[in-house]
Amino acid sequence: MARAGPYDAFLLLSFGGPEGKDDVVPFLERVLRGRNVPVERLREVAHHYDLFGGVSPLNAQNRALIAALEAEFGRAGLGLPIYWGNRNWHPLLEDTLGRMADDGVRRAVAFVTSAYSSYSGCRQYREDIERARAAQGASAPAVDKLRSFHDHPGFVEANAEACRRAFGELAEAERRSAALVFTAHSIPTAMAAGSRYEAQLRETAALVAEAVGRRDWRLAYQSRSGPPSQPWLEPDIGAEIRALGASGVRQVVVSPIGFVSDHMEVVYDLDTEARAVAEGLGIRMVRASTAGTHPAFVAMVRELVQERVAGAPRRRLGQVPGAEDECAADCCPGPPTAARRP
Repeated sequence: MARAGPYDAFLLLSFGGPEGKDDVVPFLERVLRGRNVPVERLREVAHHYDLFGGVSPLNAQNRALIAALEAEFGRAGLGLPIYWGNRNWHPLLEDTLGRMADDGVRRAVAFVTSAYSSYSGCRQYREDIERARAAQGASAPAVDKLRSFHDHPGFVEANAEACRRAFGELAEAERRSAALVFTAHSIPTAMAAGSRYEAQLRETAALVAEAVGRRDWRLAYQSRSGPPSQPWLEPDIGAEIRALGASGVRQVVVSPIGFVSDHMEVVYDLDTEARAVAEGLGIRMVRASTAGTHPAFVAMVRELVQERVAGAPRRRLGQVPGAEDECAADCCPGPPTAARRP
């Protein structure tokens, strides 16, 4: 296969997650480093992982994505070896950059498993890259992050098909009256004010809803972790389900468009907590899957690489900005450290 322009490697950059009970506390301590988080909160979150044997689904899902990308790159003739590094758990980004340097990689293109522009979803990953490069020293490869992709047709179609399958689990009469609620990770309102996070989420929701023929939809948030005194994006998914129940809704499809894989904040916060709220109200909740390894999503990643290495056309369905190859130095500022989400 031919070398892909100025790049000699592809880096999958993700959040990371524990893969056993002994990993949970060290993982959470790394996530929460530098934050004044009460011990009780750490124990609460650790319990979420304990319910699943201490294993986050995220690493396994990233391995599946890498396998799908290797096949996709091979079909497209993209001669880029694929590396994988995480922000918070093994394989850690700094270790991966060291291995890349040892392998002779000089410049890599990076895909971050976050679709939207925000401090936690974009700028913090760029900071992670530069911190890891500084730790590696002069031998560290240069790493260029691919653009955000909230309105890429492949991302929209992967989520739309998941919604269609979810509605398909309901009887035809139920489908007509079922509510459609999109969810994303809540972030502090101060962080949201400095980014395009909300606008991009609403555009993705509108595009997915249009693709499945739904005029009515709602956007709710989940997984907030800040102190009660600090404003975060609302409404919470639990509150939204209660409001739907009070209005007579008895079926709801929940689509976590804010996430690209079914990791812990999906399988616990939605499949466990939100589902318990729905069942307590006599509401049937069907949760749509995330993009995961859907062929349209995998093809999208390949297209993003081809945009960068070969100048392939950019495919976008929306109008909200956020498809720049290079972020401004001051984009997506974060709030005080204690407010940043894990």
